[in-house]
Amino acid sequence: MKTNLNELQRKLKVTLNNEVLLAQALTHSSYVNENPDLISNERLEFLGDAVLGLIIGEKLYRDFPGYAEGQLTRLRAALVKKDTLAGIANSLKLGDYLYLGKGEEAGEGRMKPANLAGAMEAVIAAVYLDCGLTVTTTLILRLFAAEIETVISQGEPVDYKSKLQALIQSKYHLPPVYFTIEVKGPDHARQFTVEVKMEEKVLGKGTGPSKQIAEMNAARQALEKLKDTFTR
Repeated sequence: MKTNLNELQRKLKVTLNNEVLLAQALTHSSYVNENPDLISNERLEFLGDAVLGLIIGEKLYRDFPGYAEGQLTRLRAALVKKDTLAGIANSLKLGDYLYLGKGEEAGEGRMKPANLAGAMEAVIAAVYLDCGLTVTTTLILRLFAAEIETVISQGEPVDYKSKLQALIQSKYHLPPVYFTIEVKGPDHARQFTVEVKMEEKVLGKGTGPSKQIAEMNAARQALEKLKDTFTR
């Protein structure tokens, strides 16, 4: 498959002078294994992560002047996490433009959240290197507009894991421990089930498309169950 870089640039509403850089941003390491003269998108992914963090961080810094460092960090984490990046990449159909090796292609690599999130970060880096910070900022704030609006309207997300740990340790001086008890579904649509325990006692159970989300849901259920016990 030949990737249509012009079509992708129209979707991004950005024109790069160096299209080779954009092509590299779409090149998965599996494709490089079969074409060793090429360079994968992994270094661009690293840079894109930093650029994205800077731009989102500044946006939150300006929009939440009363928030402390820890609160801003949690908001930024909610915006730049893999699931968010993969969702934005899906909206652009970024998977259609990836250069994948035969094995990765056969394994539905165009739909894997990790591939999509990594490619999204790499594309951000390519735009930054070619077009500069101002153009990249405009791109990111446009692509992330809906997610940013959701975060701003909801305020700081609840960190159920931290709340549960503080609650348990204040009474029992023991940390809750999380165990993944089931993983099912194909690579691009995993479903994790996690239990949170204190010693041998199951406090809560949660499911989600990633282990982190499943753990958060387990902690939330545990807090709901323990609420009456700890307030009596």
